[in-house]
Amino acid sequence: MAGSRLEKFGTVFTRVRDLMRSGVVKQSDKPIWYDVYKAFPPKKDPLYVKPVAKVYGKKAEAVPDIFYREDEIRARFYEVYGTGPKAFDLSKPNFVSACQRFVEKYTELESQGELEKEFLFEQTGKALLADGLVLRRKGVLRWGQRPGIQCWE
Repeated sequence: MAGSRLEKFGTVFTRVRDLMRSGVVKQSDKPIWYDVYKAFPPKKDPLYVKPVAKVYGKKAEAVPDIFYREDEIRARFYEVYGTGPKAFDLSKPNFVSACQRFVEKYTELESQGELEKEFLFEQTGKALLADGLVLRRKGVLRWGQRPGIQCWE
């Protein structure tokens, strides 16, 4: 109770009184107003009443979802490649994920010329492969795994 500062869990007076009774607040540290409030309490105890929000006319409109062009590319990347070849290394401040590199390369290739989205997606994967980033598609067996064992990426 002492940790709460909302009036709905007791008045300030009752909380200070209880803190003094328990010994958390010493008699020498009591507030100046305490003796006055104790001598002249209000006729009605303060009551916490939750304010009611009045809604007139229309309902408040919901905030629309915000999607960027990169979000579509990222969604497609994670759909095709999963989370990428390695985990995020958040200990390095300049770490760039495989997905972010893919998005950057995609926008770079897109700005160079007009290509279909699917063809551009494939070309981005090939360009990253040429840069040294190997991306594996989800659901494809890795090299060296036996087909009889259920080991999928």
